[in-house]
Parts: sequence; C-alpha cells; structure tokens
Amino acid sequence: MRRQLLYILLCMLPLTVAAQVGEYRNELSVGFSGGYVMSQIGFTPEVNQNQHTGMTAGVTMRYTSEKYFKSICAIVAELNYVQIGWKEKIYDANDQPVVNSQTGLAEAYQRDMSYMQLPVFARLGWGRERKGVQFFFQAGPQLGLFLSESTKKNYDRTERQLGVTAQDSMAVENKFDFGIAGGLGLEFSHPKVGHFLLEGRYYYGLGDIYGNSKRDYFARSNFQTITVKLTYLFDISRTKNSKIK
Repeated sequence: MRRQLLYILLCMLPLTVAAQVGEYRNELSVGFSGGYVMSQIGFTPEVNQNQHTGMTAGVTMRYTSEKYFKSICAIVAELNYVQIGWKEKIYDANDQPVVNSQTGLAEAYQRDMSYMQLPVFARLGWGRERKGVQFFFQAGPQLGLFLSESTKKNYDRTERQLGVTAQDSMAVENKFDFGIAGGLGLEFSHPKVGHFLLEGRYYYGLGDIYGNSKRDYFARSNFQTITVKLTYLFDISRTKNSKIK
C-alpha cells in the first residue's frame, strides 16, 4: 500500500527533465468554488448528533504535469472558508426527544465553527482534457485553522442532566486541525469557456478540537465532514499539443 501511494504522489509531481515516461503536460488553471458541508464531531465518549450543515467557498489552483497511459496527473491546492461544527440530539431517560414546554419544539444544541482550510491533493483524471467530460479522483492532506465559534440552543436551563454535556461549555482548545481528504467528481471542459467540476468529498480529521490526554474529558473529538461542491477553473497556461482532446 505504501509503495502504491508513493507511486501516485510521484506521478503528480511536475517533471522538469526532458525524458518522461508519460505524455508531457504543463498546464496551470485557477478559479473559485462553493458548496455545502455536512459535519459531525467524533466524540469519545459518544455524543448523540444530527448532521451540522454549513457553506464553504474558496479559491483553487491546479497544475497538470503529464498523462500517464490514460491517467491525467495533476496537483490541486485550495484555500477555503468553511462553516462546520456539530448539532446535538437531546433525549430524556426513556430515550425520547425532549420537547420544550413553551415552544413545543424538540430541544437542540448547536455549535457553529468557522475555519480556513488548505487541502493539497494528488489528482488522477480519465477522459477528455480540452472538450468533453472527465471523471477524476483526488486525495491528500488537509490543514485547518480555527477562526471563531458560536452556540445556539432552544432551551433556557443552563445545564442538561442526561447524556454527555461537557462539550456544551467547552471552547475549542486546539486551533490547528489536520487530516486526510478525498473525493470523486466529474469535470466538463470547453476550450472557450473553461472547466466546471462537480465533486463529492469526505474528510477525516486526525487532530482533536479538545485535549485528549488521560486527564482530559474526551479521548477523541475529531471532525468528519462530507462536502458537495462546484468549482469553476480557467486556464492560465496550456500545453501546445494538437493531439490533446
């Protein structure tokens, strides 16, 4: 597995030597993206949650280095602003949703958090490069920097008596987040218009928002997100090769 991952990453790196195994490419594209994010926190001890929803927007840069057999190899870097967090389910001792007596609505707690995220992907694509449809897969590390947080709740009491509640009053302790992300998508390209990409992406955090030592309350508190996003790219430089389709 390690050898296969190393091979894929090496395939993505720009080649500066004259002799190459694959077909040479030297293409730079930039653009912007926006999308919808569903997130949860992997708490240990477990916290009952619904999916937290938010938006993401940012800029994207892609460098395509070669075509190896039928695989189009590239490196993709993004800088995104993203709204993530968690949303809790509140149950009573009989495992039934707690209903607010004044509003008649199920009680809920939500933590909204904003981050700047920097994913860097190794990308493989199959299909048309200039005009038509291309399927792609990309994966790589992602870094995140915490910006701010806020809470929402629809009940008046300051504390809940049931379930895990420590997280409700704890501010984020670790401002730096890191993990692994990967996604699948489709790209439609036209030489006069540019590139339109639709992607579904999953991120698994390797860091925790709270301390995870033996004296801390949570052993794990990592992000897990699903993102659906649309990206538009336009070409800055293009390989001069009439055979590229």
